[in-house]
Amino acid sequence: MIQRKRLLFLCTGNSARSQMAEGLLRHETGDRYEVYSAGTHPTLVRPEAIAVMNEIGIDISGHRSKSIDEFKDQPLDTVVTVCDHAKESCPVFPGGTHRLHWPLEDPASVTGSEEDRKDAFRKIRDLIHSRIKVFLAEGNA
Repeated sequence: MIQRKRLLFLCTGNSARSQMAEGLLRHETGDRYEVYSAGTHPTLVRPEAIAVMNEIGIDISGHRSKSIDEFKDQPLDTVVTVCDHAKESCPVFPGGTHRLHWPLEDPASVTGSEEDRKDAFRKIRDLIHSRIKVFLAEGNA
């Protein structure tokens, strides 16, 4: 049996960027990866993140925000930080964990109408999806 690669997306609140990344990578790779997300200061999954993922047929409504503490002693192949704060406060993981940093704007910080906020989430969702496709094309599948 082939052991699946374990990847963690890490953000501050684990409410949007890392949640969308978890859903997108799981969608792209099926059971080839064990995909997780966590936050340095977890909050709640943003309804806008759930809504824009549903638009592309990916349901993350069952996701919950998790603390990095749930993963700090677990072996991980890759940790991807998606915000500068998470990069700076990312703990050291056991073994040879590969670290990547994808600095992404926080769509939750956008103000304005509901549609303006959803547009910000769509933009980040699509950017994350593009990065995941490049990551997999580089032989990480």
